[in-house]
Amino acid sequence: MQKLISYPLSIIYYLCFGLCLVVFHPIQWVCFNVFGYQAHKKSVDVLNLFLVRCTNLLGTSYEFENTELIPKKVPVIFVANHQSLYDIVAMIWYLRDFHCKFVSKKELGKGIPSVSYNLNHGGSVLIDRKDPKQAIPVIKGLSEYIEKNTRSAVIFPEGTRSKTGKPKPFAQSGLKILCKYAPSAYVVPITINNSWKMVRFGAFPMGLGNRLKFTIHPPLQVSEHTFEEIVEKAEKAVLEGIQI
Repeated sequence: MQKLISYPLSIIYYLCFGLCLVVFHPIQWVCFNVFGYQAHKKSVDVLNLFLVRCTNLLGTSYEFENTELIPKKVPVIFVANHQSLYDIVAMIWYLRDFHCKFVSKKELGKGIPSVSYNLNHGGSVLIDRKDPKQAIPVIKGLSEYIEKNTRSAVIFPEGTRSKTGKPKPFAQSGLKILCKYAPSAYVVPITINNSWKMVRFGAFPMGLGNRLKFTIHPPLQVSEHTFEEIVEKAEKAVLEGIQI
């Protein structure tokens, strides 16, 4: 029944979602090229607010738990499981004070209005998942960027989205580079639940009435832990919070 009801709502949703991307693309261009980083960042924040509101048409709601645990005025490395693109939309808006920058696949860097522009100009980095060597200097650059500018990086160590909510094994290489070249950072684990249900039927129709929950876990200061401790504690915190 939900799937049947979802068809007309999904059409309305995608029309609104696509309109937002098209409208905000030139807005981003003007903000970035005329007014600089801060204006561009504000335009991206507002874009993602609109995208979040688009998902409200599907009965989607959001809960961010324990945000007070996130350290302020220091570089932050968010480590989370990955279930859908709605993880990213929600984190950009609800964690906007932390200037989230993402490690994304290079395919997203071209052809998508607003999304590709932000990835190419907003401080995020694009990697070729088929070429691990290419990723090393790119992620190193992101590490140095958040260290210098006191911003945050978001990495999904699973490497790809889980279509069922069941977590995939964590890869360590990207996180290791981030920790090495952002020594004053704090690693903040985040568990994401129910995001996969947005696309439980695939790209169309959309899942209805889902409550996406983002649980923030206690931060780990990079300089106070070995990398092995950070990986073990972060992965344990993320995985223990996942509800299948």
